[in-house]
Parts: sequence; C-alpha cells; structure tokens
Amino acid sequence: MEFTGRGLHSGVEVKVRLKPAPAGHGVVFTRTDLPDEPSIPATIEYLSPASRRTSLRNGKAEVETIEHLLAACLGLGVDNLEIELDGTEIPASDGSALPLAQLLESAGIVEQKATRKVYVLDEPIYVREGDASLVALPCEDPAEGLTIQYHAEFGRPSMNGQSGAAHGSAGMPLSITQAFPRSQTYRYPLDRQTFREVIAPARTFCMAEEVEKLQAAGLGKGATLENTVVIGREGQEWRFVDEPVRHKILDFLGDLSLLGADLVGHVIANKTGHAANAKLVKQLRDRIEAQEMRGDLPRESGLNIQEIMRLLPHRYPFLLIDRVVELEGYRRAVGIKNVTFNEPFFQGHWPESPIMPGVLQLEAMAQLSGVLLLRKLENTGKLAVLWSIDKVKLRGTVIPGDQLRIEVETIKVKPSLGQVTGRCKVGGRLVSEATLMFTLVDA
Repeated sequence: MEFTGRGLHSGVEVKVRLKPAPAGHGVVFTRTDLPDEPSIPATIEYLSPASRRTSLRNGKAEVETIEHLLAACLGLGVDNLEIELDGTEIPASDGSALPLAQLLESAGIVEQKATRKVYVLDEPIYVREGDASLVALPCEDPAEGLTIQYHAEFGRPSMNGQSGAAHGSAGMPLSITQAFPRSQTYRYPLDRQTFREVIAPARTFCMAEEVEKLQAAGLGKGATLENTVVIGREGQEWRFVDEPVRHKILDFLGDLSLLGADLVGHVIANKTGHAANAKLVKQLRDRIEAQEMRGDLPRESGLNIQEIMRLLPHRYPFLLIDRVVELEGYRRAVGIKNVTFNEPFFQGHWPESPIMPGVLQLEAMAQLSGVLLLRKLENTGKLAVLWSIDKVKLRGTVIPGDQLRIEVETIKVKPSLGQVTGRCKVGGRLVSEATLMFTLVDA
C-alpha cells in the first residue's frame, strides 16, 4: 500500500510504501532516496533524540515522527513490515493513527508461521523524569496482556468552562456539549478491535500558547487545523471529550513498539513524553537481554555449539561463539561468548592485565554475521568472507569472567554481498561496534 503527504514538523511531502515482510523480519524502515537505500530497524537501539517526536537513526539515515505508524502496527498486531519512504518524516495524515490502521487493514493482515515474541514482566519497573513518571507492574494473570492507565493534565485553569463539540470514533459529532476536562485519565487494555475504535482516532495536539514557540524552534511546519488539535482555541471540536489523553496512549504504544516484543503487564503513566517512554523501553530491553543471557527466557530460535559448527568452518582456538540465543529470520542474531581465563590469547594480551583484544570482538561479530548470512537457502555451500570493516568503535574492556553478548543485524544482502552492523555488550554495557561487509564465495 502507498500513501503520500506532508510531514507534521518538516512540511516536506513524502511518499511511503508499505510492503509485506517474512516472519522474523520485524518492522524496518528503508530510505529509498539515499545512496544504497539504507535500512533502519524499528528497535530501541536506533533511537535518536528528538523534540516532540520519535526518531530513529542508522548512520546518516534517519526517520522521524514514526510513532503513529508504529502504534498502528502494535495496535493491530503487525510485527513484520517493510516501510519504504523517499524522505525523512512520515506524513501527518489527519494527526491520528486511524488512516494508517485502515490502510494496513485494507491491505490484509496475514498470520505467519512463527511465534510472536512476548515478554511477561515479572517485577516492577519505575521511571521518573521531572514530574513525569512511569510504573510497569506484573499482571496477576498473564492472559490479561497489556493494560495502560494514563493520567495527564492539560491547559490552564481558566480553560475549565470552555465548551466544544465532542465526536465519536467515526468522526461524527456526539449529542453532548461539555467543558474540556483539564485533568484526564484513561485506562486501555490493548485489543485490536478497540484500538481502532478508541485510540487510533485520537489526534496530535498542542496548547494554544505553544504555537509560536514551536514555530520559532522550526517545528510544526506541516501542522494545520486538519491534523493538529489546538487546546485553548475557540470552537475546537473533539472526536472524544478526552481525546488528548487517548493520544498520549497512542504515542506511548508507538514508543513501546521499539521493544520488539509484546509486553504483558500493567503500565501506569503520569504526564510522560517520548523521552520518559524511551527510558522505560530501554529498561525493559535490558531485562530481556539479561534473561536471554541467563537462559531464563524461552526461545523458539537459537543454535547450540554443534549447530554452529555445521554452519561455520571455524574451530578451536578460533571459534568465538558458544551459543546463539536468538535468530530473527535472516535479519538479526544474538550470540554469546563466555570469556574465561583459559582463552589462549590471555597468555600474551596481557599477562599482568588480561584484556580480550578488540579485534577478536570484531571477529566474534563476523562469525555471528556468517551464521546469519549462511542460513539463507541460496547461500548453502558458500562462505561469508570478510571484505571490509567500517565505523569501528572500541568502547570498553572485556576481561576474564565476562559474558560477551554479540548482536548483529543485516543492513542488506545481495547474491554475492552482505552488509551487517554489529555490537558487543557486557552486562548491558556497549564495549564495541562496527559495520561489516562480506563477500559470499563458494566453499
């Protein structure tokens, strides 16, 4: 499906194409207007700081104001999608996620032969940023899924008394007129049907006194009264009496989709924005990674050492992957290397202060990339030979006793070429990263 429109903040017209993707692919943005058409996976690792919007960056490629489209994906259960766009910002549409949800539904949503990734929260998480706070609590019954309870306050006390027409989810005026509630609370149990009816139609908003400040900051160049609700403006019409707080839930769902898994838990949010939402998602992601490292999180995918050796030609003392804990199709892989003092390289690097060489961390990334690339049927009988290494950063030391978490993601794959981005972590701390290019040759 395709749609065209202007970005809310840039005002630039952009064409977007939504394409089906195989199981395990995830939601991935592709900038078709840039050289080599770089891809940006919709995961928290690629989050880029931005004011009043959600932005992702991979190298020089960036996509912005993606939260409404991602919320539509999460709300409808779409977790594999290729999103091509010829500009930076997703079009604003009518300021809500409803047209995007309708577009996805009109294309047809297909169940694939793979298990959805689910994370059941087992202990509370708390985030605070100024007067904003987020609390994520475990559910008594995991069958409850995800519930979001959001509280927000809007406008000035003088607004209590303004009246406006309220609208229903179909956009038709309701037969009520009531004062705009400055304090709003809404509880929403995530459900595909109710998402389209009660959350997706809620539109972007801003305060009347913010308009000039936003424009002075270079934001809102594509904002109009057709795609932005202005709180405090005379005669403002609402789709819901509590439309702003519902839109805050919509934004939260868009940010939560960057977790890459369905969250099971109860979230209580108070006056949060994108920055606080991202902090919660990062903490959740750290919890998932810690459980993967411990082996506590059940996985439908993964490889033991015997399966790894069937794919790779490397052997002792140069096989630097002990286990693959996660495989997402041909897009992403996560492996671990248990670093012990018995590693032969510690005898010379260095006897008095043993540190794992950075080049061996790169080699571990390259080996896991080989596992990912060689799983493709058309690459059977081939080897992935390292062609070039770029954007290398060695950020921290790895010492005996550490468990190295290796993550690689495919940027592009052609019949004779593969490009992968990789990173290594220890206990959630980034220790190295690089972009690797491979040529695929006959074994």
